Amino acid sequence: MGLSSLDFFVIFLFFLAMIVIGLFAWLKNKNLEDYFVAGGNLPWWLSGISHHVSGYSGAVFVAYAGLAYTHGFSLYIWWAFTIGIAIIVSAKIFPVLWVRLRKRYRIQSPLEYLVNRYNLFTQQLMAWSGVILKLFDVAAKWAAIAILLNVFTGIPLVTGILIAGGVSIIYVTFGGLWAVILTDFAQFLVQLVAGIIMFVVVLMHLGGIDSLFTFWDQLPEAHSQPFNEPYVVGFALAFLLINFLSYNGGTWNLATRYISSPDERQSAKAAYLSGSLYLVWPLILFVPMWAAPLLMPGLEDPTQSYGLLTMELLPVGLVGLVLASLFANTMSMTSSDINTISAVITRDILPMLSSRFKKASISLRVARTTTFSFTLLTIILASQHEHFGGVLGLIISWFGALVGPVAIPMLLGLIPFFARCGSAAAITSIGLGFLTFIITRIVTIDSLALSIALPVLVSLITYILMGLLNINKPVPERVTFLLDSIKNEE
Repeated sequence: MGLSSLDFFVIFLFFLAMIVIGLFAWLKNKNLEDYFVAGGNLPWWLSGISHHVSGYSGAVFVAYAGLAYTHGFSLYIWWAFTIGIAIIVSAKIFPVLWVRLRKRYRIQSPLEYLVNRYNLFTQQLMAWSGVILKLFDVAAKWAAIAILLNVFTGIPLVTGILIAGGVSIIYVTFGGLWAVILTDFAQFLVQLVAGIIMFVVVLMHLGGIDSLFTFWDQLPEAHSQPFNEPYVVGFALAFLLINFLSYNGGTWNLATRYISSPDERQSAKAAYLSGSLYLVWPLILFVPMWAAPLLMPGLEDPTQSYGLLTMELLPVGLVGLVLASLFANTMSMTSSDINTISAVITRDILPMLSSRFKKASISLRVARTTTFSFTLLTIILASQHEHFGGVLGLIISWFGALVGPVAIPMLLGLIPFFARCGSAAAITSIGLGFLTFIITRIVTIDSLALSIALPVLVSLITYILMGLLNINKPVPERVTFLLDSIKNEE
């Protein structure tokens, strides 16, 4: 089975649209504020949709499709449900604080405020460690989409990585955040149409709308349960904590959506929209993945189930649309990450290395060069993804375990309750969190939940305890001023 000329034409039109949008967005970038935070004028509905789709990638249709094939409904509980809840319960806290930081301090990078909150060394430690973390995370997304492309066309993985990364590198380098946001919206529409088509076609093959509730009876009983070993309650709680930290800004590109909002009300509305979409849309999107064992039983490699299902069930033209939507998912997340990482490197790292990077006359050119260079590094790393435990290993083990130690001092540092947690608390919590992660990679831990949660828990407990040790010490004046300045709306 292969793609028809019509399918290739649909994919070509999609890529062409992404490039056109990127070039259009290029005209909107007059300075760094436009390039990195859309001038602080991002409407809530665009921000919410972008925040939502930036949490997807082709990995959902590879690694997670494999888990849906083998473990059923539990995927929704520990992934989509925990994300939706994590976003909604804090919609009036962190989104509001992020937009106030931009309004009070003119930040364009989520890490800029850390110099005042802790000190320069702490900020640089978090910047460098976060950039390295994102190299692995973005690389995993390129590898995931290359696997899908291989299923559809037989194109070698390295070639697929070059295609996926090459298209993104064009529009994100030229267009900045506006390109990311506008392509996110277009990609969401493509994802919506393709996902609904797959949903309807699968139900038709299963016997109609009633099969939505009855096909579970034909699967192993554990597939319909909310928790399925090893993705048990403890694993879901671990991911709830990780997702709370990640989707409220610990994952920097998601913080940028809030930072770019015009005001507090719109940032909160964006969060409510994104969280609601996470609770509802995956219930439609995952149905073909959950039903795949009935339609394609006995697959040796379940991670190929969604791609094979698409080739088997959809007519000419629609296969290309679904493949375009899979590209859209990956390109949305990766381009979003790349834009924010570029902001961190341009605003936080390079000016510390040389004063010439502080010149306004070269800042936009530096930003585009940084964007291009970082993307190229992720593409190179993606070609070596099997050395890091494959796609699922990169996403769950590396990203899931490491995001917490970086995010904890970043997010909790915005809360007055943790005002006495200074630079020593931040650095120690990150260091011990990373050390714990290394130990979990060396020592065999039977519980997947414990191996994922340990680095985050160690980091969190360390940060809190070191704050308690400073209970009798005065809070530095600059920290008090910062926290007071973002406490109330202007």
